[in-house]
Amino acid sequence: MSEQDAALHIDIYSDVICPWCYVGKRRLERALKAWDGVLATIRWRPFQLNPTMPRNGMDRRQYLDAKFGGSAAAQAIYDQVSRVGVEEGILFAFERIARTPNTFTAHRLIWLAGHQGKQDEMVEMLFRQYFLEGGDIGSIETLSKIAAHAGLDQAAIETFLAGDGGIEAVKAEEAAGHHMGIRGVPYFVINGAYVLSGAQPPEQFLAAFRQSAAGLSVGKAGV
Repeated sequence: MSEQDAALHIDIYSDVICPWCYVGKRRLERALKAWDGVLATIRWRPFQLNPTMPRNGMDRRQYLDAKFGGSAAAQAIYDQVSRVGVEEGILFAFERIARTPNTFTAHRLIWLAGHQGKQDEMVEMLFRQYFLEGGDIGSIETLSKIAAHAGLDQAAIETFLAGDGGIEAVKAEEAAGHHMGIRGVPYFVINGAYVLSGAQPPEQFLAAFRQSAAGLSVGKAGV
């Protein structure tokens, strides 16, 4: 079996309000496309950048003031992300975002989508809704509509999200990430042991794939 034929299992710790996570997703996709013949299983894991965010989120301007000291300081950061985004085919529209959400409910939806074979598609749609459309992805109404577009039953999703389904599972997965020492995202764990942190270029992913296939350590995960 050639190294390109070796299966890859990739766990991605991410938050759906993290622009670098969206960039990292695109770069991973490019690397997988270049890794001919790869059989890749991808699992998205929860990591909240703002775990103490109010349940209903926060006005965007207030959030930027609290997080960055104002919109001007935030703009300098977003300008850099936007330039990188263009290179990856992502046209970030930060100006459309009116509200920064609490993402826990979105992570529950991602968890549920994983049990229905639609996790990667769901993550992509959440990224698009937030970063391109400025949608409130903390809202059950918004999330259920996104789920419907992914082919899930909207009414069933609304009921699930309004209840307590997936809460303990998502908390446990996030706690496991913190136990591994994860402090920022995106964070990629390849085949349970080999780690890449940050939105690395495709070449770094390919190097990690090769090392993983050869059984060499890139950076051991605490799993």
